[in-house]
Amino acid sequence: MSEDQERPREECGVFAVYGNEDAARIAFFGLFALQHRGQESAGIATADGCQIWERKGMGLVSEVFREDTLTKLPGRLAIGHVRYSTTGSSVISNAQPFLVHHADEYYALAHNGNLINALELRRGLEERGSIFQSTMDSEVIVHLMALYLKDGLEEALKKAFARVEGAYSIVMLTRKKVIAARDPRGFRPLSLGRLNGGWVVASETCAFDLVGATYEREVLPGEIITIDENGLTSSMPFQRVKPAHCIFELIYFARPDSQVFGENVYLCRKRLGHNLAREYRPDVDIVMPFPDSGNYAALGYAEESGIPFEMGMIRNHYVGRTFIQPTQPMRDFGVRVKLNPVRPLLEGKKVLIVEDSIIRGTTSRNRVRNLRDVGAKEIHMVVSCPPTAHPCPYGIDFSDKGELVAAQKPNTAEIARFIGLDSLHYLSREGMVMATGMEPDNFCLACYDGNYPLSPPADMGKFCFEER
Repeated sequence: MSEDQERPREECGVFAVYGNEDAARIAFFGLFALQHRGQESAGIATADGCQIWERKGMGLVSEVFREDTLTKLPGRLAIGHVRYSTTGSSVISNAQPFLVHHADEYYALAHNGNLINALELRRGLEERGSIFQSTMDSEVIVHLMALYLKDGLEEALKKAFARVEGAYSIVMLTRKKVIAARDPRGFRPLSLGRLNGGWVVASETCAFDLVGATYEREVLPGEIITIDENGLTSSMPFQRVKPAHCIFELIYFARPDSQVFGENVYLCRKRLGHNLAREYRPDVDIVMPFPDSGNYAALGYAEESGIPFEMGMIRNHYVGRTFIQPTQPMRDFGVRVKLNPVRPLLEGKKVLIVEDSIIRGTTSRNRVRNLRDVGAKEIHMVVSCPPTAHPCPYGIDFSDKGELVAAQKPNTAEIARFIGLDSLHYLSREGMVMATGMEPDNFCLACYDGNYPLSPPADMGKFCFEER
């Protein structure tokens, strides 16, 4: 398993634009800003009032789209998607937006999240004659919507969303409308902005910054927004429930320059570091992150503790997603190809590493061994969240408890020995939530405490349509 595969994966990112002559190009740059949320595939669909065009492919946004492809996507409306597969295979048939033609209308949909009852719904729809084109849970929404379209699109969406359970932040396109919707618990972020008299919607506000849009507000949990020639209309058709924002967005997923759940991610991560330093402060010479994941919490820790901050490992920013494989004697190649230690800085030093999370633990173990090899005297680690001990059914890829080192080794001292540390400290639940500036009841903390806002499938490892 590669180092990248042992980090939590970024689910997906969605973007939409209404009322701009250069909609496809704006969507391209919006997706470019959201590339961190998914690198397997990218897609854009556009509309001009009469027809919908689409382009999608496997790979990064810059690999799927070029100048000549964008010119073939006309129209003033667009939606886009970058994908990492949490359900369904990594194949072109599962790339989004998902486009269908039904009853003289085109519908394109892009989805971030995970529907925990998708398999059950799919089986019921197939028994009624539905024919699925993909293994994505997102396609279930389209088939449900089709059942109720005789009542109008907005009513069909309300009835479809009422039947699905789980996390969804969705943008949808017809020939004349852009629609945005968010599940009643607001698991995943979704924001609304203005651009040159039109509208934009994005998973994160960093996309607004790149395209020059102005942030207006979040799409509210349980809200369905319709944007058409009559302007923007909003409905809140579902009973209000307790929010369950994914706190992992603030700790790890979102870009630090984004505003997520009303909080600035960069400042939140620095506060996580401050709280770590208040809870645990071993006798060390330097504070350092493993770039780039722990950078901002490490800055906060150093600021609070007064211990010097150093970049003890240097990241190679030019490592692609594939490269020539090393020979067996090059056993450390997999570690050093991405991060390489600064030997004179670390030799003979007592080092504190600040990490944002430990999932499987093997990546941390390899990196710590690398620091030992260059002569670090002591290696301590602090983590800016509690132990991740429970799988996530709402769109993060650790859906199997057996993958989680904190589930296999529930004692912190055992995890420290496995990784090769002199000591290990996880931020307390209270310290983590306090850093967000929000109330604990606003968050889903199930990956830490096992208290799921929605009951997960009985078999967490096999709830998607096919083996991953």
